[in-house]
Amino acid sequence: MTREKNIAFIALFAALIAALGLIPAINMPWGVPVTAQSLGVMLAGAVLGAKRGFLSVLLFVGLVALGLPLLAGGRGGLGVFASPTAGFVIGFPIAAFFTGLVMEKLSDMDVRLSAGIGAFAGGVVALYICGIFGFWAIMNFSMGNERSIADATFVMSVYIPGDLIKVIATALVTHAIYRARPHYVLTRA
Repeated sequence: MTREKNIAFIALFAALIAALGLIPAINMPWGVPVTAQSLGVMLAGAVLGAKRGFLSVLLFVGLVALGLPLLAGGRGGLGVFASPTAGFVIGFPIAAFFTGLVMEKLSDMDVRLSAGIGAFAGGVVALYICGIFGFWAIMNFSMGNERSIADATFVMSVYIPGDLIKVIATALVTHAIYRARPHYVLTRA
């Protein structure tokens, strides 16, 4: 793939993640909203692969850090990295990387199954590890609470059903792209 196509795909998926932020978020009382943006993160990894998916989501996070209001609810700027969502935002590129890595390692498996496993490994497991530790750190250090990791994990468990729907959507969308344009699923190219 040419350098120009790589850049175009990376920018396209950063834009997709930003567009998914336009879908209204469900605000939770503890400050971490339920959004569609993690679906874009999973898709970036599943379609682009580990390296390109990571770069795509890193571009998105960089734009957020610069102050663009790209996160759900129109949030952006450095303040995001001192909020309860900081671990998730920081974990987005890591989640895309692991999603893509698993897809690449399971290249002999059916696309739906490997995309689903990859999206779960990256978009749920890796992202939740980052998100839980970020939530715990912010709640303990900036808000003076003495929450345990177990408490933070329990609070975040509310998100799992929605994220499992995103895993299934990632598997189905990746498969549809693969059937229509196999060379666009770079984890299989």
